[in-house]
Amino acid sequence: MSMMEFTETLSDKLVKDIARAAKALRTAKTALVITHIDADGITAGSIASITLERMHIEHTIIFEKKITEDTIHRVNTSSADIIWICDLGSAYLSEFKKSNIIITDHHVPDPKYRKKQTFIDGFYEIHHLNPHLYGVNGSYEICGAGMTYLLSREMDPKNTDLAYLGIVGAVGDFQDDLESRLVSYNRIVLKDAIDAGDVIADTDIRFFGRENRPLTQFLQYSSDPELPGITNNATGCSNFYSELNIPLKDNGEWRTWNDLTPYEKDIATEELRSMVSGDDKAEKHLYGEVYTLPKFESHIGLRDAKEYATILNSCGRYDDAETGLRICRGDLTALNDAEQNRSDHRRNISMALSYIKENHLIRERRFIQYFDSGSEIRETIVGIVAGMLLNSNEAKHELPIFAFAKADDGIKVSARATHNLTDKGLDLSIIMKTASEMVGGFGGGHNIAAGATIPEGKEEAFLDIVEDLVSSQVI
Repeated sequence: MSMMEFTETLSDKLVKDIARAAKALRTAKTALVITHIDADGITAGSIASITLERMHIEHTIIFEKKITEDTIHRVNTSSADIIWICDLGSAYLSEFKKSNIIITDHHVPDPKYRKKQTFIDGFYEIHHLNPHLYGVNGSYEICGAGMTYLLSREMDPKNTDLAYLGIVGAVGDFQDDLESRLVSYNRIVLKDAIDAGDVIADTDIRFFGRENRPLTQFLQYSSDPELPGITNNATGCSNFYSELNIPLKDNGEWRTWNDLTPYEKDIATEELRSMVSGDDKAEKHLYGEVYTLPKFESHIGLRDAKEYATILNSCGRYDDAETGLRICRGDLTALNDAEQNRSDHRRNISMALSYIKENHLIRERRFIQYFDSGSEIRETIVGIVAGMLLNSNEAKHELPIFAFAKADDGIKVSARATHNLTDKGLDLSIIMKTASEMVGGFGGGHNIAAGATIPEGKEEAFLDIVEDLVSSQVI
């Protein structure tokens, strides 16, 4: 099957750079790991931590929402032999003034880094492993966990048993959304995970909740693509299964999509695909590659890569990334702690969406749309909410969306766009970095999703700049 081809190879330059970073890491006796709080960051940090533990390198791991002045100071003054920064750091290269830093990241690098280097700066030994340096797009071709895994594998080929965490990180960063499958360097990680027996890649309906959502909710709450008479329609979902003679319960228990027999799944899939027949984009989003982690039992939330990533996100977004780390390290007792995070996550997302809809907060300008949630929505989830709104009927798909939320150090701004907009030239990473710096803040990210922090009171000035930048990029 063509979808399962694995032909990608790493660039020669990346192979050499990974080898150099591995050589530096092997000389360390102590290390400091700094990583992000989302699913990609937690899996990346876990890969780094497990790798260091196996090498008997004493280390500390710290989770950060973003790189701040305090983070930069901690890096520059650390006494550790190696500082390993995962899923963060690339956008702040020019701020680091210390040797023996390893960065495994996939965000757009700091454009000032090479320009600011002087002869003295040349003494700083920073091993910067970022796909953008090798002509590979970090938005969808490999994530922070994937880059971290490639270095881990170089340290010891036995570390291929960590490849599945790279897949969870990639799926958690929606890197499989563009082509409805993982592509490019992600497939190198995927092949390792499959060969290790830790991932099964198959084709199926790609909606969230194959393992844990009751059958009706599996269809009801999935909106990309929208299914007429089914999306947001509980009765329509029940009727769909009833007409196919598919029972919703088994011995009084709600069935899930993966509880269906092969025959039931085939007829349901055929019927769903017929609903979007002729719409190539909808067909691709509905049906494609999915990733199962067979080492985990059904219905505990870890067997499907998307659901695993959601558990990690729910931990990180609620200041409990350490529980996500425990899960990645194989401590399944941590699932009890994660369940509360997951419950809080679902409730807060639902309340946030209702708050925005009921108060009609989305505003439009000519080239952008935005909403300001103040302190009503946690800064750690406002980007998720923005993305969900952009994929709903509440927002215009042809405009990027910018979301504001109060944070401890200013105003958090999250931006989201569609692939149609990025195909036209939109790059939110450049926009957020440029606009935030012009109002005294900082930011960066990917072309399709980016974030920034700006001073309170600068929101309107920021939006004015953003609109000018968007209008100049998208013709």
